[in-house]
Amino acid sequence: MTDLMPAGVIDEQASFRLLFRHADFVLVDKAAGVSFHSEDGPGLVVAVEAALGQKLYAVHRLDKVTSGLLLLATSPQAAAGFTEMFSARLISKFYLALSLCKPKQKQGWVKGDMQPARRGAYKLTSTLHNPALTYFLSAGFDGPATELLEGARLFLLKPYSGKTHQLRVALKSQGAAIAGDALYQGAPADRVYLHAYALAFDWQGEQYQFVCPPTQGGWFTSSAVQQKLTTAWAQPWTLAFPLLKMLPSLSGIEQDNDC
Repeated sequence: MTDLMPAGVIDEQASFRLLFRHADFVLVDKAAGVSFHSEDGPGLVVAVEAALGQKLYAVHRLDKVTSGLLLLATSPQAAAGFTEMFSARLISKFYLALSLCKPKQKQGWVKGDMQPARRGAYKLTSTLHNPALTYFLSAGFDGPATELLEGARLFLLKPYSGKTHQLRVALKSQGAAIAGDALYQGAPADRVYLHAYALAFDWQGEQYQFVCPPTQGGWFTSSAVQQKLTTAWAQPWTLAFPLLKMLPSLSGIEQDNDC
């Protein structure tokens, strides 16, 4: 597992932490609530460019509400390589989410096409023309977990596609909307509890594996959640997630590197 830079390397607006710097890419921990694109003010990419003093290139995206690992390329050539790797599913992505509702199943596939719904939301359909594909594991909390509300459940999600709001819709479809996600009727919370937790890939013949535990949100930073991460999900790429080739009829689905 690649060593990350010390915590606290942060820009003046606290929109990200710089975690790793390579000649071809940088890795940052995006803060929740920070826009990827420039809206009312500079977006995340612009902020990182200003802090590091170099041009950077986006190769995947995170929702505004999502915190965690984001990779940015340092050249057009590297950007083309990473974009191709994301599209070919050669970069493994893992996310954390927390819900206060019991899911329909504790682990398994969520798959289906996504269609726009009301108020900027999306919904999952039963068709599989160009589906969103997500596999998830989950864990409850035994014994007194005083920092968490009763029924809280932690999810480790591995998306096999990259659709807008994919993970938020996936857990909503399981009856376990993400805490804090008002758009999908999640329970009230101090943030939307969705975090880009880990990345693993090979680049130029070298293996890179990154883990970034969440640092925002009272429930994410609770001892109960942190213990789950350090004992069960410390290296998520070693867990027995199904391979996409087990679904041959879906092997040609399109990617847009979003989540």
